Amino acid sequence: MKKVVLIGANHAGIAAANTLLDTYKDCELTILDRNTNLSYLGCGTALWVGHQIPSSDALFYTNKDDFIAKGANIKMETDVKEIDFTNKKVRYSDKDNNETSIDYDKLILATGSIPIAPHIEGNDKEGIHFVKLFQDSQKVDALLDQKHVNNVVVVGAGYIGVEMAEAARRRGKNVRVIEAANTCLSSYYDEEISDEMNKAMSKQGIKLNYGEKVVEFKGDDQVSHVVTDKGTYDAELVILAIGFRPNNELGKDHLTLFDNGAYLVDLHQQTSDDDVYAVGDCATIYSNALQKTTYIALATNAVRSGIVAGHNVGGTPLKSLGVQGSNGISIYGYNMVSTGLNTQAAKDAGFDVVSTEFKDLQKPGFMDDNNDVMIKILYDRNSRRLLGAQLASYTDISMAIHMFSLAIMKEVTIEEIQLLDIFFLPHFNQPYNYITMAALSASE
Repeated sequence: MKKVVLIGANHAGIAAANTLLDTYKDCELTILDRNTNLSYLGCGTALWVGHQIPSSDALFYTNKDDFIAKGANIKMETDVKEIDFTNKKVRYSDKDNNETSIDYDKLILATGSIPIAPHIEGNDKEGIHFVKLFQDSQKVDALLDQKHVNNVVVVGAGYIGVEMAEAARRRGKNVRVIEAANTCLSSYYDEEISDEMNKAMSKQGIKLNYGEKVVEFKGDDQVSHVVTDKGTYDAELVILAIGFRPNNELGKDHLTLFDNGAYLVDLHQQTSDDDVYAVGDCATIYSNALQKTTYIALATNAVRSGIVAGHNVGGTPLKSLGVQGSNGISIYGYNMVSTGLNTQAAKDAGFDVVSTEFKDLQKPGFMDDNNDVMIKILYDRNSRRLLGAQLASYTDISMAIHMFSLAIMKEVTIEEIQLLDIFFLPHFNQPYNYITMAALSASE
C-alpha cells in the first residue's frame, strides 16, 4: 500500500482526498486537520450572516464520517509540529497534546492561506475580527446580535469586504467600508465597471471611504473608533478583509517558494521535493492570461488543483490546464463577473493592453424583466489574443464569462470573437448581442 498523508482538509484537500479514495484503492490515506469541522464554504458566510439563508448548516458539504466510510484515517483537531522531509515523517499532536508521528510515501500540503493582519496600533482590541474560519463567522454573527454594536467598519473592499458590508447592513447596522484603493474590487475589475457596484452599495446606505488608509484602532479594551489618514469613525465592530497570504510554515525551509511565499509547484502540483505536492491557497498556479506561474487564491482553483494532485499521487499523470482566475459577485442583486486580467494587471504584466466596451439592454426593448449589461473585453494590441473580460448587470449574465475563460485559455483573438456564432431569441438576448457589438467595436 502507498502511504499518503494529507495535511489540511478544506476545498483543495477534500478534492485531493476524494480523488484518491474514489479512484486509487492501493493508497492508504491519512488526513490531518487542525479544525473541528470540514468543508466550510466561506463564500456563503455573508449569505448566512446577512440572514439571506436560514442557517450555516448547508455551508458544510462533507464531514469526518464521510471520509471514514471511504476508508480514510482522519484525525481532526491535530496540530502538525514538524515535517521531516528527509526521513518522510510527519510529527503531530492531538487536542490532548499527545504527540505521535506518521510515515509517508507521498505528502500533500493543503494548508491554505492566512488572513493578512495589519501592523496597525490597536489591532489587538476586542471587536476586531477576520472572517476566514467558520468560528470567525460565528463570532461576527453573534456580535451583530448585540445591541451595543451599531457601527460596523469593514477594512478592505475586496470580495469578502464587500460581501460582509452587505451582510452587516442587512442586519440593520451602520456600515462603513474603508479601502486604500479608489474603488471596490480593484484586483478584478476596472473602475468604470465597479462604479455601478459602488452605487448599489451607496443606495443601500453603506458609506464608502475609498482612498483612505487605516492608521489606528482606538478604544480601551474594546474597539470604539477607526482612525484613518483622513478621519475618525465610530466602530463597535471591525471586520478585517485586507487579503490573505499563503500558509507555508511547514515547508518554507525545505521547499522552493514563489515570490509571495507560496509553494512553487509545476502543472502536476508537484513541489521541488518529488514526494511532496501542494494544492489550493498555499500553492502557486499557472495563469493562461499571463502565460506564466502566479498566485490566485480562489476556491474553484483549489478544487481543481486538488483533483490534479490526487491523480498524480495516485499514479495517473495529469497536468493542470491552467486557470484564468474566473470570479463573480452579487451584491443587492447587482451581478459582476470577470476572468483573466483587468487593465492595471495587464499593464503591470507588460502587455500593450487595449480594451473595447459596450452597454446595452440584455433583451430587446419590448421585453419586460430587462436590464442594462456592461461588458469590457481586454486584449493584447500585438498578438490580438484576449487577456480578460468583465460583465455587470442586474440580470444574471454570469454564464457568459465561462466562454471568455475558455477563449483566454485557447488564445482566441478579438477578431475571432467578432463573428462568434451567438444565437438570438427575444426571451434571452438581442439580435446584435452585446458580446458581438463589443468585439466589433474594437478599433485598435
